Amino acid sequence: MTEAKVIGIDLGATNIRAGLVHGSVINKIQSKRINSAGSVDDVLADFYLLIDVLIDQDVVAIGIGVPSVVDSEKGIVYDVQHIPSWKEVSLKEILEAKYKIPVFVNNDANCFALGEYHFGKGKGKENMIGLTIGTGLGAGAIVHKHLFAGPNCGVGEFGMVDYLDQNYEYYASGQYFSNVHHVPGEEVFERANAGDAIAIQYYAELGTHFGNAIKLIMYTYDASFIILGGSVRHAYAYFQKTMWERIQTFAYTRSVQNLKIELSELENAGILGAAGLYLDQL
Repeated sequence: MTEAKVIGIDLGATNIRAGLVHGSVINKIQSKRINSAGSVDDVLADFYLLIDVLIDQDVVAIGIGVPSVVDSEKGIVYDVQHIPSWKEVSLKEILEAKYKIPVFVNNDANCFALGEYHFGKGKGKENMIGLTIGTGLGAGAIVHKHLFAGPNCGVGEFGMVDYLDQNYEYYASGQYFSNVHHVPGEEVFERANAGDAIAIQYYAELGTHFGNAIKLIMYTYDASFIILGGSVRHAYAYFQKTMWERIQTFAYTRSVQNLKIELSELENAGILGAAGLYLDQL
């Protein structure tokens, strides 16, 4: 593990979080509510405020995870969710011109996978999938010890694959509860924790759909190690039984026997994963 200092930035729908990553430690974590309705320059100003606090002469790079499609080579960000003005922003070029150090930009799900690989339960793995199940369903793939993202960061967009009358994200993420049962996911979780049988049944249904999504990942990536991130993982106890029941129907029994699914325990995974973009280049 390099001891270089890297700024990791996690851009969310309403907040931007950043930290100075040194080795495996995050120092000086900063957070700011962004002006989501503002212009391109308004949101860039929020980036500058955080970077200016963190940067010093020893920082060698900046890594950024964004909830959007990215041209990872050129660092151009397209159609950022919940920030209407960010249709096409040359984020790498802009920040490199201002700060004179390398900048790496990638999708936030890919950053989650890198964070787990470099700092979490994925350490030492040759291949792994980081799968986030929250409001959406996204994934990042580590193949032969490097992020495999594709030219548009599109690798791992399993949630967008057609499934039933919608797609996997519609049925196999936290959206399921509002989409199908018209109840917020947070309410279902609270009710399940209180022993509500209907809420627990909703999670059992989610597990069936999510198990089918896992099978898709196994067929396409021959995955044997998957780390679950995202808010819905906290309800894993409620959907793991039906999830595994679906996985058991996978055509190749040896693959099922070798499959391990673990829950992320990594704090500040978005920041660490963004810093991991620099480590992936080494």
